[in-house]
Order: sequence, then C-alpha cells, then structure tokens
Amino acid sequence: MAAAFCAAGKIRIDRQIVTKAHQAVRAGNVLTFPLGGHIRVIKIAALGARRGPAPVARTLYEDLSPPQGKEKTPDSPPPARREKGAGRPTKMERRAIARLTGRS
Repeated sequence: MAAAFCAAGKIRIDRQIVTKAHQAVRAGNVLTFPLGGHIRVIKIAALGARRGPAPVARTLYEDLSPPQGKEKTPDSPPPARREKGAGRPTKMERRAIARLTGRS
C-alpha cells in the first residue's frame, strides 16, 4: 500500500513529495498522507529496531492530525424517516400475501 501511495505521489516527508517507496526516514521526520478520507500527519519519534506488536509501534510516532469526528454540514438533509411498517414486508407478511393472492 505504501509503494502504491508513493508511486501516486500521495505521501510527503517534511513537505516534499515522495515518489519512491525506499525513501529513508529518520526520527523527527513528518509524514503526511491521505487515509480513509482524512489527511494524516505523523511525526516519527524513533525508529524500531525490529518488527513488533502494534502497541509498541504506536510509541514510535506521534499523531499530529486533528481528531476525526463526524462532520456535519449545515445544509445536509436529515436522514430519511419512514413510518413503522412502511418498508419491505417481513417473511411472515410475504407468506400471507402469497396465500392471499394464490401464489403458494
């Protein structure tokens, strides 16, 4: 995934666009990349000596991104509401309709 992001020019290290996945990073570098519809800004605190579990990996960087929340726009319409029973028929209702219309 990182190689694809680099090839597309979506990753920046210290505000410089990275096009190769083998770009070296060191403690103090700031990475900027899109992830899940939001822009992530990560500052590298230290480099790990080996590959390890996620809780240990989280101690090696600092997340500088603003907290993600549900973004509501003032002009967005409210979610659609429908009356109880106005949706699709249940299995029992479908069987009753089939018996009534003669479709067994």
